Amino acid sequence: MKIFSIIIQFEYLYIIPIIERKDTMKTVSIRKEDITRKWYLVDASEMILGRLASEVASILRGKHKPQFTPYLDLGDHVVVVNAGKIRLTGNKLKEKVYYHHSGYPKGLKSRTAGDLMKVKPEEVVSMAIKGMLPKNKLGKAMAKKLKIYGGPEHPHQAQTPEVLEIEMRKRA
Repeated sequence: MKIFSIIIQFEYLYIIPIIERKDTMKTVSIRKEDITRKWYLVDASEMILGRLASEVASILRGKHKPQFTPYLDLGDHVVVVNAGKIRLTGNKLKEKVYYHHSGYPKGLKSRTAGDLMKVKPEEVVSMAIKGMLPKNKLGKAMAKKLKIYGGPEHPHQAQTPEVLEIEMRKRA
């Protein structure tokens, strides 16, 4: 039922519809019981590290879901295989340096990306992805859902992970 308001102003007649809304939009907050998590499998062979990391971090945060909420952990589990076959562009294998400190005086240790890729390629991928997650308790909870393996085998077949194809777009 539409109701009209008639306004007469300066010898002109205006007819304006008055809309009655009974069904208003409401903000819906998702509950922990409503969160569903999927398992995804990503093959990292011949992918560029940063582009892969940004896509995986987005899935871990849950940004691909319509109910995304920044303060909740809605993300899915991600299994990354073939981390040893990842690519770095430019001279990053020689010039990119990873630092860590032992906690003792003069305990600063450094390794190039190339050296770390030979020893622990999973660590390079893990640091890239974790660097794109929030730096708090929520980010640590999201990082626990990330599983990285250097080769093609993984022990998560029982979860029946869905293969995720990530498109590597060329820059224009």
